[in-house]
Amino acid sequence: MNLLKPQAILVLPHLRIQNANAIASPLTHGFPSITAFAGLMWALERKLCSAGVPLQLLGVGVVCHHHQEQVTQGYVRTFNLTRNPVDKDGSTAAIVEEGRTHLELTLVLAVSEKRVPGGSAALVQGNEAQTDDWAKLTGSILSGMRVAGGSVLPSRPAPGKRVRPWLAIVPDEPEAAAMEFRKWRRQWLPGYALVGRDDILAQRLQELRTQQPKATLLDAWLHASRFNYRAVMPTGDVEVTDGKVQWADLMRPKGSGWVVPIPVGYAALGAQTHAAGSVRNARDPKVPLRFVESVYSLGEWISPHRLTNLTELLWRSEADEEQGLYRCRNGYRPSTPEQTFNQAVSSIDAQEELDDSDAYDYS
Repeated sequence: MNLLKPQAILVLPHLRIQNANAIASPLTHGFPSITAFAGLMWALERKLCSAGVPLQLLGVGVVCHHHQEQVTQGYVRTFNLTRNPVDKDGSTAAIVEEGRTHLELTLVLAVSEKRVPGGSAALVQGNEAQTDDWAKLTGSILSGMRVAGGSVLPSRPAPGKRVRPWLAIVPDEPEAAAMEFRKWRRQWLPGYALVGRDDILAQRLQELRTQQPKATLLDAWLHASRFNYRAVMPTGDVEVTDGKVQWADLMRPKGSGWVVPIPVGYAALGAQTHAAGSVRNARDPKVPLRFVESVYSLGEWISPHRLTNLTELLWRSEADEEQGLYRCRNGYRPSTPEQTFNQAVSSIDAQEELDDSDAYDYS
């Protein structure tokens, strides 16, 4: 896991993505996998290096403003599929099921500078001309790339919506960095940020084992991925007079959050690693190949104003070749009631110091 401290953030606001991949894994759909955005980050870093931009991308945060999955409406939903051209003999080609979704995203990239030995630092306060050029070039490069398999459409400027890429320095002092983050997160509203909730999965497994001692992590993941309604018996002297019984999911009470099952990476199917070029039709014949399967966890969509620092937003890659585990991890930690109150107070203070001309770009 890359633990380098970011020097700045590079924000690509309100990207319009057409026909992104909605099938994130063999068991989930609705939004691209976080590994797709990690792959985008690495591909973007390589293109920036080719363009002479000395930036290293350390992590990625995803804020979704709008999504429209291409499915038929109704109780049972199916993907809107396209019919392929006919075969060479004139017969109808088979329909390959594919999931597509239209998205409006803001991507937040943690960056640091690749400094040349003996050279001066360029990623510093007061060098806005250089950082603005880097941000503009990044947006231009990204416009010709694929984001989770989808095409990037031109952004639509609108009052109160900042659509131009921008780069900002992260202060070294924790208090100053927290103040800056409170200003930045206002620009990502309205929207929802995807964060990791491995703690909910562990808690669900512990609760499930009180009733099913042999329950596994897969059982807990499936249980947390659905609504489990059951009849709630009245307590005390309350009597059911009208014959109606209340039904509820006791493990998902009101206010428990928008928790969703997500894929977070891959696990090796075996200890063997095939030599580069030894497997036909590999995506990259220059690197060793290892067969893997998806790794699943739980995530939560939360409003950006509930995040307290940049670490809670970012996803970073982690590789453990001995265990054969390649996954993405997020630094989000749920807040206590006292922290929630302090966060609300600090948000009010930040709002008083920040006017709309600083928060939004009306051009």
